[in-house]
Amino acid sequence: QVQLMESGGGSVQTGGSLRLSCAALGGTSSFACMAWFRQSPGKGREGVAALFVSSGRIYYADSVKGRFAISQDNAKTTVYLQMNSLKPEDTAMYYCAASTICSYSNWYDGRQFDYWGQGTQVTVSS
Repeated sequence: QVQLMESGGGSVQTGGSLRLSCAALGGTSSFACMAWFRQSPGKGREGVAALFVSSGRIYYADSVKGRFAISQDNAKTTVYLQMNSLKPEDTAMYYCAASTICSYSNWYDGRQFDYWGQGTQVTVSS
């Protein structure tokens, strides 16, 4: 059974950094893509970053470009989201997601992801 387990959330001040981890039980090789989404109260779910496992192609939301970086370990068991220069507007619950079928053009659409982690809270104070 597929399980995604996130960790690494927490509270930081503006300008700080956090690294989120998403451990995929069974590894990431069975997935076509993995991604990070976030959702804050009163807002819809937002695709933050996606990584296509085989090709290595990476996508970012405009709001995080240049500040966040998605990567996977060499063993392909864990996907990371390094978040730098954090802003209060980055405050949200962050979710890891994975799918066996992915579209490059719709990487940010959560509906194409079959598997989700439980979420980890990121809070950025000003």
